Amino acid sequence: MTYRNALLAIHFGALMFGLSGVFGKLAESPPLLITFGRALFAVIALLLAAQFLRVGGDRPSWRQRVGLLLGGVLLGGHWLTFFMAVKVGGVGIATLGFASFPAFTVLLEGLLFRERTRPIEFAMVGLVCAGLLLVTPHFDLANESTVGLLYGILSGLTFALLSLLNRAVTRGVDPVQAALWQNGTILLCLMPFTWSALPAVPALDWLWLTLLGVFCTGLAHSLFVASLKVLKARTTAVIFALEPVYGIAF
Repeated sequence: MTYRNALLAIHFGALMFGLSGVFGKLAESPPLLITFGRALFAVIALLLAAQFLRVGGDRPSWRQRVGLLLGGVLLGGHWLTFFMAVKVGGVGIATLGFASFPAFTVLLEGLLFRERTRPIEFAMVGLVCAGLLLVTPHFDLANESTVGLLYGILSGLTFALLSLLNRAVTRGVDPVQAALWQNGTILLCLMPFTWSALPAVPALDWLWLTLLGVFCTGLAHSLFVASLKVLKARTTAVIFALEPVYGIAF
């Protein structure tokens, strides 16, 4: 993948991720069930893609497998906290809280990868912090907007950790295969807690969960992982800052 194609891929992935908050809001099911359903349809879509595209290549090493399993846990935590933010504070608050993700990525990437952080990137972190203060000028845990924003920020932190982990462990791993490992981890972890509740899922929710799994996850996550083979995590983070724009617009 060329640098230009990687930029196009991550922009399209941000567009797809921007829709996830809308579908999560439309679904009546609780966040844990939405997370499970999203992973379920993502795994189905990724398995079909792997078969159609004849995904092959070398199997992940043991180090990569451990990293991919840990990435699945982080991805599941990201989804769960994001959908909790959507349910409590609404799509706008949730996506704005998640917009803290670039700030976390810039700070953690410089620390973990021993890369120099430029002054303009510190300025971006400051702007993100100022923006979050403007969203919630009064910090009150009894206020739904404050709670929703905190869940959104936690969602941004887990996604930043996932980005850095993917950068470290997915080189040489096919993007579809990497996404399949991580979504499969979510599916297996949540199945014991959600399986009995599936018959009670409203019929229309299955449509939103299918769209979440196929487009906002299977397609978007594969593009995200593929772009990290070419781009730095902080570059993808800045582009993903557009997600609130897409989410609020939709």
